[in-house]
Amino acid sequence: MPRKAREKSPDSIYHIMCRSVSEFLLFRDDDDKAYYLALLKRYKDKYKCSIYAYCLLDNHLHLHFDARGFDVSRFMHSTNTAYVRYYNKKYSRHGHVFQERFESRIISTDEYNLTVSAYIHNNAKDVEGYAGKEHLYPFSSYGIYLGVRKDTVGLVDTSFICSLFSTKDHETFIKRYNDFVCHQREIGSMGSIRKSLSKAVENEYIGGRRIILRNHIPSQVVAYISDKLLKRGKESILLKSNRRVIEFRAFCAYTMRCLCGLSYREICANMYNITVSGCSLLCSRGYELMAENKEYERIFEELAGIGA
Repeated sequence: MPRKAREKSPDSIYHIMCRSVSEFLLFRDDDDKAYYLALLKRYKDKYKCSIYAYCLLDNHLHLHFDARGFDVSRFMHSTNTAYVRYYNKKYSRHGHVFQERFESRIISTDEYNLTVSAYIHNNAKDVEGYAGKEHLYPFSSYGIYLGVRKDTVGLVDTSFICSLFSTKDHETFIKRYNDFVCHQREIGSMGSIRKSLSKAVENEYIGGRRIILRNHIPSQVVAYISDKLLKRGKESILLKSNRRVIEFRAFCAYTMRCLCGLSYREICANMYNITVSGCSLLCSRGYELMAENKEYERIFEELAGIGA
């Protein structure tokens, strides 16, 4: 039987879970977990997504993930494929690392977002030595929320969950959030959890989240970038000799990947004279240019409507 299509929506937040195949651990040591967090950071930044919570355990992981309009499957494929390459090289093996495809559920309400956040942060109770001290587990974002450790990776956006509580005072938020997480750990059932939410949640956001529209027309993206960088027409995309044009091609490829939702093959069809593997390298270079150069960052933000 064909497998059921994944439920996705451009403006969705997700609870994501990935497991290892049954015969071995997904993370054999702390370095493996640190490497996976670094990959999440790279692709979160590259595709302008947000991560609200995480917990990495030995044989599985949980993410509270906001795609912000990007395709969740492409995000997880990029992240997990890069981890498989690392894992198989490190442990001199071949084959699958993750059990089938990742699981994902769309989170549709504020109550559900809070429940998932607390559920993920309570997962560390099953790690030896951390029952009752879940906030001290170093591969969970719980301690970041409570301020007991810094987010050295720069991975977690705490503002969304903070916005669901009726306080602007951070110390008050920490206490109320910790009380909520502990309360969920005690009461367990989803029905009981939702009944307890009325005291913690307000209907009106203090902060918020913004969706980046990812349905841009490729030719218009190329024309806009060309006007900003080359002051020429679309034919400039065919040139390869000039460094500025090479950078232009890389930035176009990255922007089409991120804002048009195109696959590498689809980008190749729009750019011509480029292979799929070459397109992947171009996209990576385009992201590096944006990260390094304020001019590229400004153009991207204009196209994406970030900060508008």
